[in-house]
Amino acid sequence: MFLIGLIGSFFSGLLGIGGAIINYPLLLYIPDLLHVGNFTPKEVSEISMFQVFFSSLAGVLAYKKQSKNEKPLMHKGLISNMGISILIGSLAGSVSSKYLPSETINIIYGVLAVIAAIMMMVPNRGSREDTDLRAISYNHVTASVAALLVGIVSGIVGAGGSFILIPIMLTVLKLPTRVTVASSLAIVFISAIGGVTGKLIGGGIPLLPTMFTIFGSVIGAPIGTRVSRYLNVKYLRVALAVLIAATAIKIWWGIIA
Repeated sequence: MFLIGLIGSFFSGLLGIGGAIINYPLLLYIPDLLHVGNFTPKEVSEISMFQVFFSSLAGVLAYKKQSKNEKPLMHKGLISNMGISILIGSLAGSVSSKYLPSETINIIYGVLAVIAAIMMMVPNRGSREDTDLRAISYNHVTASVAALLVGIVSGIVGAGGSFILIPIMLTVLKLPTRVTVASSLAIVFISAIGGVTGKLIGGGIPLLPTMFTIFGSVIGAPIGTRVSRYLNVKYLRVALAVLIAATAIKIWWGIIA
């Protein structure tokens, strides 16, 4: 559980994701494969949501520390705009997940992974990496509605929503990649606040496995954030697309089988 949290949060800091896109299938399949545990999709969504909360928090703190002597990357207006919507959606989705069958949760995750993989393959036209934060413009209504919908479905599967949020920010809102990666991490943290609140309301959280996953998450996210500074933006985007595509194939293979 510690290693699963470590791996998931490393990619959280590296690619600006909450880690659930990796941790969901890891938690669902690896413990059972190694005969060390067996978690239902509902339990996986609960563990994953807490992991997302702490890994995204660690990633945000690392980015803020890093940006003290560098050009700021987090867009405060964007974070505020999308953060409020995704908080509401995540809380609603997280509470409702208690009443959904496990198969439904798996299917929702599989659909999200496929959509995210497809969107990441769409060319990111019109996005400039050297754009000043004050010069960045985007459709506020589109951003709010997208964040609300992402929050609902991500709250159900125990994710922060960045694996679908990032493609939307890149291809629909046409934001610069590095600004997207940094800002999405803060938005995901806000989403995780709503998600964790909803899971606590629902109850039935496996405490010990969750704690060890969190321990790994707190260590892995800052490491991923530091590594991301030395990688090309183009490779970050490709890496995220490949990661999401591989996860989508795995989860749908499990659903079909």
